[in-house]
Amino acid sequence: MQNYEVEIKALLGTPEKADAIRSALKKIDPSCEILSRNKQLNHYFTGGSLENLVEVVRTHLTPEAASRLDSMAANAKEYSVRTRDKDGQVLLVVKVSVGSDTSSNGVARMEFEEWVQLTLEELDALVLTAGFTYQAKWSREREEYVCNGTNITLDKNAGYGWLAEFERVVDDESKVAGARADIESLMQTVGAKELPQDRLERMFTFYNAHWPEYYGTEKIFIVE
Repeated sequence: MQNYEVEIKALLGTPEKADAIRSALKKIDPSCEILSRNKQLNHYFTGGSLENLVEVVRTHLTPEAASRLDSMAANAKEYSVRTRDKDGQVLLVVKVSVGSDTSSNGVARMEFEEWVQLTLEELDALVLTAGFTYQAKWSREREEYVCNGTNITLDKNAGYGWLAEFERVVDDESKVAGARADIESLMQTVGAKELPQDRLERMFTFYNAHWPEYYGTEKIFIVE
């Protein structure tokens, strides 16, 4: 079964604005507590092909996971490949665009996220052998919450500062529009403003061009 990730980002910037979101979530749902706090390294790749990627990682995936990735590879028009170290847990992440959204930053995407028994360096090496090259390396600290059926993360990203992501995952493309409407309603209630896709793309492009200056640091840039 393919999952569809519906995610809307809000640029917060400062710790004070992140605190305001935490308070608003608690006011809406008193049972809303932090579920996890972790540090992540995320490596983005460009080029290559999903068909080649499936072949080089197949022996490190379950048969079910490999089958899902095969299906995505056969139907993908635009995709984003990433590797992630989440407090020592290493994952392969592939996101495929739905409709006109981009695979890197779109609102609605098919997603593949699977744990592998490799180090981040070992998984990166496999991705590179599939013809991909590094696009950028990202670092962040993440807090995870759930409020009224929506997953919310507060991320302190190198380069971006504080960013909130509101996400729902559905199992059918016909449910994407409804999930987006639910997220927009929650964001309005907590005072979070959607980060426009064109500005997000400009920020993403700037970071990709300058990532060695920011990766692993607390430095922040502003791109309007």
